[in-house]
Amino acid sequence: MPRTSNDPGTVRHWTPKGLRTRSRIVDVAARLMLTRGVAGTTLEDIGAAAAVGRSQIYHYFTDKDALVHDVIDRQADAVLEHQGADYADLTTWEAWARWRDHMVDGALAGDCVGGCPLGALGVEVAERDDAARGLVAAGFERWERGFRAGISAMQQRGVLHPGADPSVLATGVMVALQGGLLLAQVHRDVRPLAVGLDAAIASIRQHAVTAPPHRTIDVS
Repeated sequence: MPRTSNDPGTVRHWTPKGLRTRSRIVDVAARLMLTRGVAGTTLEDIGAAAAVGRSQIYHYFTDKDALVHDVIDRQADAVLEHQGADYADLTTWEAWARWRDHMVDGALAGDCVGGCPLGALGVEVAERDDAARGLVAAGFERWERGFRAGISAMQQRGVLHPGADPSVLATGVMVALQGGLLLAQVHRDVRPLAVGLDAAIASIRQHAVTAPPHRTIDVS
């Protein structure tokens, strides 16, 4: 099989047409793996859906695992793009409420089908492919970083108590989000996601500073 850009130390410069073909293969693989799972999706399935031959897939990817790694990166990008405008600036209670509504409305619009594409990949690859597991973990870290940044900014502005731990609170949001998406998918009901996100945001509010700290002015 030919060496590709997935091989360590190898750099390939694809033509614009080649990049489009490669991207199409990854997009098709991501769509099929979301509905059929990684194990249930063959290279033949991907080739047929992408209108490329098996040899052409191997031209861009050393093997199925290499393609799965690209799919994970693609899905990590996709979930971040799906977070909405407020995700980049979760520094007010209003922004958190709008982000929560965006996530719930998005799940409702999709009839709660599919759950989290990154989470679904993580469950399937975590015990069989350490490299893939690491990519999923990195994707979740990127995602959680946005929550942590917003909470840290609120703390720095004095909205949250200095003793609050942004890392712990951000992880709580991620746990509520992933659990909520899974339960919403299983029950075909958006309520678990709404309840989970409300609880996570309420846990952040527990650290809110209800009044400005008392200041002692030295007039001597």
